Parts: sequence; structure tokens; C-alpha cells
Amino acid sequence: MRKASLLKINEIAYQNKKVIFIGSDLGSGVLNDMKKNLPNQFMMEGVSEQNIIGIAAGLAFEGFIPFVNTIATFLTRRCFEQIAIDLCLHNLPVKLIANGGGAVYAPLGPTHLATDDIGILRTLPNMTIIAPCDSVEMKNLIEASINWPSPMYVRLGKGGDKIITDKKEKFIIGKGIIKKEPQNGLFVTTGVMSQMALEACKILEKENINCGVMHLHTIKPLDENIINKYFPKVDSIVTIEEHSIIGGLGSSILEFCNINLPNEIHKISRIGIPDQFSDQYGNQNSLLNYWGISPKSISLEMKKNLLRFKDN
Repeated sequence: MRKASLLKINEIAYQNKKVIFIGSDLGSGVLNDMKKNLPNQFMMEGVSEQNIIGIAAGLAFEGFIPFVNTIATFLTRRCFEQIAIDLCLHNLPVKLIANGGGAVYAPLGPTHLATDDIGILRTLPNMTIIAPCDSVEMKNLIEASINWPSPMYVRLGKGGDKIITDKKEKFIIGKGIIKKEPQNGLFVTTGVMSQMALEACKILEKENINCGVMHLHTIKPLDENIINKYFPKVDSIVTIEEHSIIGGLGSSILEFCNINLPNEIHKISRIGIPDQFSDQYGNQNSLLNYWGISPKSISLEMKKNLLRFKDN
């Protein structure tokens, strides 16, 4: 997914001289073609994440379109003040491409786990937050982002994820996508969790439970229309995210329903990362399993939620 995003930025930079790439300590091999052939549109800084936000803001003030790329947890925790004051306060069109959302960097320990990045940035006015589900959607997002007028945070998965984006799907920032039509229940997902939800649907189908998947690539702003349309149609709603249970997708869904769909709140169950720093080391999958985020566990949560709704 990261490779797809960088190659697309490179491709667009040839067509648009206003596009600037700014990286932070990403290694000597990143975007070699762009570095060689478009040197005035390529910058690679050292370990100076806060500084590159200021550089991007200055370039945006001058009419350029900066794409900033570095590790998600450093981009959010370390640069919060700069993102808030330099980018969001001035509503500048800077695109923040964040590597390793969620538990991608699990082997490096809790300092590198971006488990709170969405919650941190969702509080900021003017900020758009997007988590694409695969490399195809990532490319579509980069194209759509060029003329987006506000700051944007793009959360990347580990790469190599199964492609679930249909060629017929039109990517529109702020518009959700139904990956599978619901009947009994609905999984509401973002990022690569949409693949997991589709796998859970297959498990449930074996028990004659027909569930759908709503992929909300844009977490902020939410697609209010698709939520208003589908939530009243189903008996159970389970949100899934590779993020802290606090402040992310599930929280935003509950906040929306509290105001707009109060009668649907009792249907909602949330799956995410517990409100604690990781106390385990391993790879991404081992941590997700430890936290109860797997096709099997989310299918069980859907069954439990459907029974609870039926009992009520």
C-alpha cells in the first residue's frame, strides 16, 4: 500500500509541478526515480518530523501541494502541535501519508504502534482522516486528494493486503462503500479491517447468518447518508478497527448516532484495541489475535449481538 501511494505521487508529480514529496528518514531507496528526475519536487529530511510539517505548511502557503510521508506514530504524537497550528488552523492542503497504522510495527514495541493516531487527529478542526483498504483504493485516493482543500491524514496498512476494491467502485472522499449488502447484521469498518469483516461474513454464512460490510474509508467526515440508510435496516451493527477502542471509528459512530439515530445505538457493539499500552511483543497478527481482532472473534461478536437484540 505504501509503495502504491509513493508511485502514484511520483506519477502525478510528472504531470503537476506543484506536487512536492517530503519524507523523514525513510531510507536511501525511497522514490529514487523522483529524486533523480524531479529533484526540485523531492525532499528527504532526517529525523525531524516536526520540522517537515513546518516546511510543508510554508510550501502550501506558496501554492504547492505537499505530500508528507513518515511513520504514523511519529507523525501524530510527535507533530501534534505543528499539525494543529501550522496546518489545521490555516486549513492548508497538506497530505500526511502515515506508514504503519495500527500494529504494523509490532516487532518494534509500543513506541512504534500507531493505536491512537485517529483519535488524536480526529479532534482537530479542518482535518480529514482516511484509511484505504488496499493498494487499489490507495491509488484512487491519491488521485482524489490532489484538489482536496484541507489537511488530510492517510493511514497506511502493512502492504500486500488482499485486493477487495472493485474496479467499478468510484472513490469519493467522504463517501462510504457497501462491500457486501447486509441482511441480519452489518460490520462497519475502515482500512484493512474490511478484509477481515468479509472473512467473518463467510464464517457466518455457514450458519445461515447473512451480514454485510460497510467500508468507511473516510473516518472524518463520516458519510452520514450511508449510515442513515443502512443502520435502521439491520438487527446488529459491529464496528471493527485496528485502533484504540477510544476515539476512533467506533467512537465516531456512537457520537453520530447519539445525535442523529438514537434508536439505533442499542444495536451497536465495538471491536478495537483495549485502552492500554501493548504488553505483548510479536507480529501484527499475533497482537491482533491477542486483542480479539480476528475473523473468528468478530463473527462471534456479531452472533452475540444478534442474540442480545433478539432477547430485547
